[in-house]
Amino acid sequence: MTITYEDVVKAQQTQNKVIRKTNLEFSETFSKICGANVYLKNEYEQKTGSFKIRGAYYKIKSLTDDEKNKGVVAASAGNHSQGVAFASHIENIPCTIVMPKNASPAKVAATRGYGAKVVLEGTTYDESWAYAKKISEESDSTIIHAFDDSHVIAGQGVIGLEIIEQLPDVDEIYVPIGGGGLAAGIIMAVKEKHPNVKIIGVESNAYPAMKKSLETNSLQTVNGATTIADGISVKTPGKLTFEIVKQKIDKIVTVEDSEIINAMFLLMERSKAVVEPAGAVALAYILKHNPEPGKNVVPILCGGNIDMYLLGQIVSKGLSGMGRMLKISVLLKDKPGALKELVDEISSINVNIVEVIHDRLSSEVNAGSAEVTISLETEDQNQSNELINHLRDKNIEFQVIS
Repeated sequence: MTITYEDVVKAQQTQNKVIRKTNLEFSETFSKICGANVYLKNEYEQKTGSFKIRGAYYKIKSLTDDEKNKGVVAASAGNHSQGVAFASHIENIPCTIVMPKNASPAKVAATRGYGAKVVLEGTTYDESWAYAKKISEESDSTIIHAFDDSHVIAGQGVIGLEIIEQLPDVDEIYVPIGGGGLAAGIIMAVKEKHPNVKIIGVESNAYPAMKKSLETNSLQTVNGATTIADGISVKTPGKLTFEIVKQKIDKIVTVEDSEIINAMFLLMERSKAVVEPAGAVALAYILKHNPEPGKNVVPILCGGNIDMYLLGQIVSKGLSGMGRMLKISVLLKDKPGALKELVDEISSINVNIVEVIHDRLSSEVNAGSAEVTISLETEDQNQSNELINHLRDKNIEFQVIS
């Protein structure tokens, strides 16, 4: 089925009373870093914490009364499940969500909290999807695909209409890509009326499925690798999304996990915004590869549903990657005052001590000695280097752990 600009406009009219028009926020911080005018499209502020509710709601609104009575089923480990569950709750229709057995307990709880029946089946998305199709066939319920559906694509495309309304002179829009539903929707919303606006898709370099598909002009499946950006970890793009994307997207690029971590950390520290890994990939690319100076660029921050345990790791790795977190190991003589002397030397550089682990009992530590592991917070890489040089000047033997 083809999708038109008018389909996206219709989706916007349907969404108006339920879906939030999210903020488009100029970022002075990221603009200074990049040299371009950076406007953040804050889809992490959307209901359910993600753009996924847009497509799910429009798809469910399009169902006939008979289809609604039979209910819907979907497979997802994250944002799509919550979007479908919430939209079904609004329309008061039965909803079953199949999630992998290893899905985040917080996401399972959130999905159930919207009133959906959650079935845990399989250990991968593909296994959960196969089971969801089985449920759909047996119950004659409608299956809601996460991205390869015309109504879902049109619903996601409303974001593009909002960007044009909020920033008519936008030059470039950076869009996260997994299965391609968001990118396809943005293309249909923007390119017909504003063909000069560039649409740049951003994938994780661990799952460059759409990029490889465009390079070969045919759908490609990638094996995938480990990445924190699980929200866009899609092995094969959708058939419909691929056909749309290949016609009018200007470019597809990739980012590494380290770049995603940096973007997430800066969003938290500078913008006070908590964005999930998949939601930060567009900004991550801009920060690494500066756009042309003076251009008006919009990275879409598409979701904010992040596991709290991962959030702690992001803070730690973000500080470390920017040279602001230093962990050292020092072997001291086990005598009174030895630790105080070390702490005094560290304090003389005005470095903040975050954690001290004092070990004198392990078999690896020689009798008469104590191993001290100290985590330190510094202003920047220069202060970290200053501390390292200072400890060496004082003939203090140590090892940098990270």
